[in-house]
Amino acid sequence: MNKTLSLRTITTLVASLLLTANLSAKPESKEENKKLLNYKDLFSLEYAANPVVMPDGDHVVYERRSMDIMSDSVRRNLWTVALDGSAHMPLLSDSKNHYSPVFSRDGSKMAYLSSKEGKVQIYVRDVKSGNTARVTDVTMSPNSLSFSPDGKQIAFAMFTPAKAKPLFSLSFKPKGAKWANDAQYIDKTLYQQDGAGMNKPGNLQIYVVPAIGGTPRQITSSAHNYAGSLAWTKDSKQIIVSANTRENFEFDIFNSDLLAIDVLSGKVTQLTKATGPESSPKMSPDGKRIAFTGFEDDGKSFQNSELYVMNADGSNIKQLTPKLDRSVQNIRWAENSKGIYFSYDKDGKKRVAYVNLSGKLNNKTSLLGGMSLGRPYTSGQYDVTDNGDVVYTHSSGNKPADLAVVDRRGRVTMLTDLNGDVFDHKTVNKPELLTVKSSVDRRDLQAWIVTPPDFDPKKKYPMILEIHGGPHTAYGPGFSSEVQLFAAAGYVVVYGNPRGSTSQGSEFANLINKNYPSNDYDDLMDMVDGVIAKGYVDEKNLFVTGGSGGGVLTAWIIGKTNRFKAAVVAKPVINWISMIGTSDIYTFMTRYWFTDLPWKDYEQYWKRSPLALVGNVETPTMVLTGELDVRTPMSESEQYYGALRLEGVESSFVRIQGAYHGIAAKPSNLARKIGYILAWFDKYRESEEEKKN
Repeated sequence: MNKTLSLRTITTLVASLLLTANLSAKPESKEENKKLLNYKDLFSLEYAANPVVMPDGDHVVYERRSMDIMSDSVRRNLWTVALDGSAHMPLLSDSKNHYSPVFSRDGSKMAYLSSKEGKVQIYVRDVKSGNTARVTDVTMSPNSLSFSPDGKQIAFAMFTPAKAKPLFSLSFKPKGAKWANDAQYIDKTLYQQDGAGMNKPGNLQIYVVPAIGGTPRQITSSAHNYAGSLAWTKDSKQIIVSANTRENFEFDIFNSDLLAIDVLSGKVTQLTKATGPESSPKMSPDGKRIAFTGFEDDGKSFQNSELYVMNADGSNIKQLTPKLDRSVQNIRWAENSKGIYFSYDKDGKKRVAYVNLSGKLNNKTSLLGGMSLGRPYTSGQYDVTDNGDVVYTHSSGNKPADLAVVDRRGRVTMLTDLNGDVFDHKTVNKPELLTVKSSVDRRDLQAWIVTPPDFDPKKKYPMILEIHGGPHTAYGPGFSSEVQLFAAAGYVVVYGNPRGSTSQGSEFANLINKNYPSNDYDDLMDMVDGVIAKGYVDEKNLFVTGGSGGGVLTAWIIGKTNRFKAAVVAKPVINWISMIGTSDIYTFMTRYWFTDLPWKDYEQYWKRSPLALVGNVETPTMVLTGELDVRTPMSESEQYYGALRLEGVESSFVRIQGAYHGIAAKPSNLARKIGYILAWFDKYRESEEEKKN
């Protein structure tokens, strides 16, 4: 394809393209189209989250999350269901948000967060009577609720503003004068955060409030963030929390420790002091031990989070998962204090396992997932009954998460069917595993294929390669509205886990340590070739897209090959040199992804920048990014679009309004993202008639 400047610009991608993008490989009747997933269906999706076993041991309360088409947001309500699948009913369900339930140790009270009276507050519900009382009246949103063992207090974390101290201000503004806003004075290294924008002065602090209501009392006050789970000591006198209280914490971001905070005096006792992050403390029910996650920092771009246990005073630290070679998450003690449940990713699937205090491990289920509605990232949450049954968010591959329970014998009972009303009359194909050999080193690579509805392997279909971000994350066979809408539009979709991905061990993830992008490009091409070898892909209609780290790789790919008909580069880093200092994670990037600062060794940054390859690009390319993104800042996309135009490449630029890095946070923006990608691909997709001519 010649690099001639096209007369078509982004302004030709009008709203009608978004709404009328082809939904199949051939024209369909209105009756047949009803079987296909469509953009409007995105607002009808629901999924289960945060299951919590209720005190009676026979029921679970969970967050039923749904899309609110009027407010363009995710609504969270609390529902209950019996562990045999019966008695599925609302507990707190209306137009407001109710979420994060937690029970007192004796099971008599349930605390939760709710916006039912405006600002988010803490409420406590008497389990027996159902009577509910608001226990806080705070101006910021609480989080990380935790009952004291005696049930008398609730601990929580909350952002606490601090007074800004401007270096200079004008003091003679006349009353009623309309001046420009004051300048923002910044003297912090990490001054912005994706999803929030500019950081306001202040920190996350720990509070306690009487469970019957009253005035919250702040028990931490330093200029550091106390975040994550809060674990009370058995005597209800101390709270264990993770925090990085070092003076250089903005440059040594992993080095958090577990601290014991005295509830009455605020005295802080440091319990751990390893070089990496100690976090997620959980006190054993008998009060003798603390379980937590962490690692000894070795400076690599990926490091497994290990499971540890220690005495309540911080002594006798023991690692429980030294041979697992996977990151441990979401830990919780068995009721008898003899072992710990946790989740981890393996081969693109999230599992729940149990390990006793001697280190013997037993897997419980590998079917967690379905909570990542946009793209098929590994996901899932769970809880455990006193007798060891695991209640979890279940992944089926062709629907968002429902609740299920697996008993100690491995028998699975489905508890909910939240999306039957949407999917029972739709044709949605499950992801099919594809294993290929790497052309680089012959190691096995995992990918998944999703085919269009009414797929016929004797026909030829256009294909989309979709690439995950991170790059230290993982895709799996879970539900993805993005992938399913691509398939509904008549495309075969392939996605997978090239080197650098998680869920296949630290060695595989660190094959790109200080070397990204590199041979992950070859892995992705091997996946494409593996699908083509099946015989049903039209090699003249190959397309590629990816977001964040996947946007980096998409731009890298089209700088390396012209085999793709069109590309969409979503929220990328294009120039690692310019990204440093403009992203909200630049202190992390310079330390863990490179060996020196860019002005001291610019060559390593430049040779890994897709912008260095833009002179090779001939593929028609759309650049798509959230307007408010500071993780992969808009300036990166602006550079790339400008470079493509200067090179005469057919290109367009989509700026998603009101979106940070997580474009899918608003259902309408998720629909827009998918719609623009399909509109761009359909624009360059050749029909059978065009190929004959």
